[in-house]
Amino acid sequence: MPHIKRGSANIYYESHGSGPALLLTHGFTATSRMWQNQIDALSQNHQLIIWDIRGHGESALPLDAGLYSADLTVDDMRALLDQVGAERAILGGHSLGGYMSLRFFMRYPERVRALLLFNTGPGFKQDEARDKWNANVNRLADKLQDRGLDALGRGAEALGNNHKSIESLALAGRGITTQQTADVIESLPTIDVPSLVLVGENDKAFLNAASYMSERIKGANSVTLQDAGHAANIDQPAAFNEATLAFLNVL
Repeated sequence: MPHIKRGSANIYYESHGSGPALLLTHGFTATSRMWQNQIDALSQNHQLIIWDIRGHGESALPLDAGLYSADLTVDDMRALLDQVGAERAILGGHSLGGYMSLRFFMRYPERVRALLLFNTGPGFKQDEARDKWNANVNRLADKLQDRGLDALGRGAEALGNNHKSIESLALAGRGITTQQTADVIESLPTIDVPSLVLVGENDKAFLNAASYMSERIKGANSVTLQDAGHAANIDQPAAFNEATLAFLNVL
């Protein structure tokens, strides 16, 4: 299984196909396995790179809170692109993965060819809303430590996951998924690459966020998938792949 060494972290990744690089990043508590229904379709004309965010799946780390942060995660993404020799790439992500793709653009815009934002949000302008988000993430981290994977319920993106360490996953929640500033949401008008904003019609928690991003990212393409929830790529894989390929094919 391929890994890249990042300090004391071993980051798991897979590369499929050839062509322009496309890096997909999963959401919190999911793993690269959530993209299984996308591999064949998206690797036909692209080099598709999928990976496990530090603390998730095969990328379990030592139990050191200092190894988990948004900045380290963004630099993991940069290291993955370096590993496969991609100077620029299309960045896509689900939920936390979409937010991390936005953070990546803030730091390394010259390395981003386009953005794919799936069932995600750009963070919060107001401290109160951010504090509520962080409290929910920390509660889930507590539940993971108390109950293990049973705390994730039966959400589509949680099925089939192969997390090696619940403790690492909880640390990833507290260190990566929590948010401290409004810098990402305030950066949306600066995005100057083609962008696809896709959301499932039943993903009530992220519909407003998708609309907000579509309005503030200049020229963004907006897609709402019917009969799909938070894991739109799992709920409606054929429609998801069709919408994504329609966007990619005109880049």
